[in-house]
Amino acid sequence: MIRKDIIDLFRVPVGKKVKLKDYSTGVEAGRRVRGTREERDQGTRRGGAREEPREPHRSPGFALRRQPLLAAARVPGDGRGRKDGTIKHVMSGVNPQGCQVFNFKKPSSEDLQHNYLWRYMKCLPERGRIGIINRSYYEDVLVVKVHPKLLGRQLPREKEKVGKKFWDARYEDINAFEQHLVRNGTVILKFYLNVSKDEQKRRFLERLDRSEKNWKFSPSDLAERGFWDDYMGVYEDAITATSTEAAPWYIIPADYKWITRSLVADIVTTAIQNLGLKYPEVTPEQKLLLAEARKKLDAE
Repeated sequence: MIRKDIIDLFRVPVGKKVKLKDYSTGVEAGRRVRGTREERDQGTRRGGAREEPREPHRSPGFALRRQPLLAAARVPGDGRGRKDGTIKHVMSGVNPQGCQVFNFKKPSSEDLQHNYLWRYMKCLPERGRIGIINRSYYEDVLVVKVHPKLLGRQLPREKEKVGKKFWDARYEDINAFEQHLVRNGTVILKFYLNVSKDEQKRRFLERLDRSEKNWKFSPSDLAERGFWDDYMGVYEDAITATSTEAAPWYIIPADYKWITRSLVADIVTTAIQNLGLKYPEVTPEQKLLLAEARKKLDAE
């Protein structure tokens, strides 16, 4: 396990104005996360369970009866790659029956007939499951803030001005929505995978150079890279406005896989362990029935 005081370095304090340049994207954070060969191997090879949680943690559907867990992930510009790989790796130690991953793309015509949170509300994990939102409702204060024309029919009223007041209202909506979920038992974790512009360029070139990775490259990703500074600004605004005690943001260094995976796995694992999960207790009446069943089987 990574020490709590180290993990807390990546948790965004409530009310603090976020400046992403103040957060490490790789090497500096790696030194804090015990940059030994052994730790790198753990981050590279092991999943969310990291060989620490006992069976109830690996089978949340049986043990997580009262509380669902919801995790959201976002990475700048590079829309696939690191997010998908982190989700796959971190959750590899969990029984798949207890885990749900929801991927959201461009809103459908049906989605646009409702408020912007509607399609996400439909995909919340039920009690006893871990839900992961890949491209979450935060897209509606990120991408559409950089490209306001994408708002289209999402504007509640015709000719409504899209300015600071509009975005502040959306941040309030998100905070209220998440507070409602937490009040009703959901544990929320939010991860911003902080990759540097140079590392993103390296990944794009790798996708172009390696034939087996050509399919991962999208010209739209390159086009969005041209708005890098704009995205940094909207990320900072959104994280500042929506990191709360109930639903904190973690800014995770993402230039190196082993650091990203070690931190996310540790945060998720710790959150599950803190729930004090255990299997349902057998009542005295049920124990009598079990004893009767044993007698019958022994008598065969």
